[in-house]
Amino acid sequence: MRYTVRHVTRFTYESPISESVMEVRMQPRSDAMQRCHHFSLTTTPASRVMMYQDSDGNIVHHFNIPARHSRMAVTAETLVECDEPKPLPDEIGADAWSETYDIASSGEAWGYLSPSTFTQPTQLLDAFTKEARIERGSDPLVTLRRLMSEMAARFEYRKSSTRVDSPIDDALQARKGVCQDFAHIFISIARQLGIPTRYVSGYLFHDPSHTDRSGEGATHAWVESLLPGLGWVGFDPTNNIVVGERHIRVAIGRDYADVPPTRGVYKGVSNVKSELAVSVRVGPARSLLAGEIVPFTPWMSRDATPPLRETEGSDIQQQQQQQQ
Repeated sequence: MRYTVRHVTRFTYESPISESVMEVRMQPRSDAMQRCHHFSLTTTPASRVMMYQDSDGNIVHHFNIPARHSRMAVTAETLVECDEPKPLPDEIGADAWSETYDIASSGEAWGYLSPSTFTQPTQLLDAFTKEARIERGSDPLVTLRRLMSEMAARFEYRKSSTRVDSPIDDALQARKGVCQDFAHIFISIARQLGIPTRYVSGYLFHDPSHTDRSGEGATHAWVESLLPGLGWVGFDPTNNIVVGERHIRVAIGRDYADVPPTRGVYKGVSNVKSELAVSVRVGPARSLLAGEIVPFTPWMSRDATPPLRETEGSDIQQQQQQQQ
């Protein structure tokens, strides 16, 4: 299936700022199951956009706008082709636990087994694990499927119920959250079980024939676990489904902190207020999205942190509540 994606992020500042420096992770990955045929990134005001590939194979674009501006827009347009993964078996056998242990012991996926910024063990996480009786079952695949279904049954999906920097305890306490929270909780438990698991950011095509809990108009997040004989298998705990051709992979990392869609700093007047609006549209390739009028959703506004004496910087990443 081929999709077109148009992802626009707009920053508005209460008073003009003097410079913006930003990096962006919006280009879909190209691998065995997905191919990015076209990608363009433009900024307003205009800038020279550079790119590099990080250690996880994600494409990162970066730019600098060294001029006064009170508004900035970043527009990414993509044509990507996704294949349907092979159907998963019902189980992979009890021996898979020992094979999973061998993978973990080899150090091959050490970064996806250790706690990270948003996947720290907590008392509330342990309490949920015991309550849902999540433990090593007949094999790792069966256990992860059960974890996904238990999360879907016990947690409510609620848009804007948490912030981009919310710890998992916020969602565990309220029993509701967004896709980012679902992914972090799933990852934390899977790693405690000894299963290497990583965070995936991207997009989800919403087909009317599917009853997704997550809504349109934003980026999406899910997880991938490394299983013997199967490789990296995608799970979408928000929607309680195994990842398929509707999922468009953009970046992988230990958690959200590794792969925010935008991250940067700006220079400006002390205590300048800023607002962020995000628009995401995903459709079949036959749709010419570039000519459509896409509504913008205001996600968050806040006061900037106190500036440094000379750089007067404010961390844009802390505003980035794009994901549902």
